[in-house]
Amino acid sequence: MPDPFVALVIGLLLVAGGALAFWPNTGLLNRWRHARRVTQRVLSEDALKHIHQSQLQGQHPTLQSIAGTLQISPNRAAELLADLDQHGLLIFEGDEPRLTPAGREAALHVIRAHRLWERHLAEDTGFAEAEWHQLAEHYEHELSPSQVDALAARLGHPTHDPHGDPIPTPDGELIGHGGRPLTTLPVADLGRIVHIEDEPETVYAQLVAEGLYPGQRVRLLEVTPQRVRFWANGNEHVVAPIVAANISVVPDTPAIAIDKSTDEPLHHLQANESGTVVGISPRCHGAERRRLLDLGIVPGTVVRAEIASPSGDPIAYRVRGALIALRREQSDLIRIVRGDASGMHSNEVHA
Repeated sequence: MPDPFVALVIGLLLVAGGALAFWPNTGLLNRWRHARRVTQRVLSEDALKHIHQSQLQGQHPTLQSIAGTLQISPNRAAELLADLDQHGLLIFEGDEPRLTPAGREAALHVIRAHRLWERHLAEDTGFAEAEWHQLAEHYEHELSPSQVDALAARLGHPTHDPHGDPIPTPDGELIGHGGRPLTTLPVADLGRIVHIEDEPETVYAQLVAEGLYPGQRVRLLEVTPQRVRFWANGNEHVVAPIVAANISVVPDTPAIAIDKSTDEPLHHLQANESGTVVGISPRCHGAERRRLLDLGIVPGTVVRAEIASPSGDPIAYRVRGALIALRREQSDLIRIVRGDASGMHSNEVHA
């Protein structure tokens, strides 16, 4: 005869286990099904995004390219494409998947959410630039169309993300940056960076480390099969051609062309020297940028270097009658021309 107490305990454990597995909404089975649905939706949206981006760049998306981008097996990719086909989001022309109007709309929603979220991270948070892309990769799948519209309105309806990529409008319109690879710029000519490609991550991390960003003026100095040498932001940069290919520029015009001897970081000022602010680097984001603006560090403001600490960092600057201490990494983000040039025309300064 089995022990009644043991039988009772076993029965209770079976009931508890069944409840844990099958309880509505919170049971393990329902959680597993929900996670699978979420994963399927994320993979579907990433596949649509990949197809759209490939076609936009004149490339041909394939089963292999989709599997590689999504890091899934070719068999799983084939099942994914079949499901998208069944739902009317793509069609096949031969063996190449092509987006239907509904598929393009879905892809553009994800792209819009991604680029707006990157803009939010750049302007409203303290996350490092190298983290923006991966964080946006997650949140692009969490935002509904109404939430994306609300985010766009709060950001002032920006047209481009922090890297220079166009942000789709609610109607699906894309305003391209119009740039071309840095290496196509004639040697010794001035150009302006309009786009920094953020993939692959290793190349993007190198560009971030070089201190490059959209809006920056550049002068191409040398192009060889081994290296690309150019001037930007007061420094000479040497990168591999594969890295330079991720930088897009437009030719600079005389109206906004600058000479590297007149535009420099604030920290170059010596004691008792003055300079006029011509802009804050786009690398300065979020609360730090708002603080500098609140202190009156805006284009046209005359700043005077007054007192250096014994170590030389920080330095006290006189701004609009007040003394403000700035660390080297802060003053490096403030661009000035020497002397009182507060009456200069706005299109002659570095923004």
